Amino acid sequence: QVQLVESGGGLVQAGGSLRLSCAASGLTFSRYTMGWFRQAPGKEREFVAAISWSPGNTYYADSVKGRFTISRDNAKNTVFLQVNSLKPEDTAVYYCAAQPPLRWRTRSKEEEYDYWGQGTQVTISS
Repeated sequence: QVQLVESGGGLVQAGGSLRLSCAASGLTFSRYTMGWFRQAPGKEREFVAAISWSPGNTYYADSVKGRFTISRDNAKNTVFLQVNSLKPEDTAVYYCAAQPPLRWRTRSKEEEYDYWGQGTQVTISS
């Protein structure tokens, strides 16, 4: 049974930082592209960032480029999202997701991810 468990969310002031984590189990983690998505209140879920299985190619939504950094530790089956210079519009539930191998071209499409976590709330106060 595949499980993805996010942690690290919270309430921070604008300009602050958080480090989100997603621990995976039940899958060969090192073979999967890992992605982060987010859903703000009243909006559809949107792509944030993705990292390939190897050698760790990364890809970001324009709205977070330069502020967010995705990384992974295959030895610990964990993917991270370092979020800096946070803005009120970054408030959302952040989800991690796992995409099977050989789908890197569709890394920003949520329908191409097979497994999802339950999400972690990030709230930015102005």
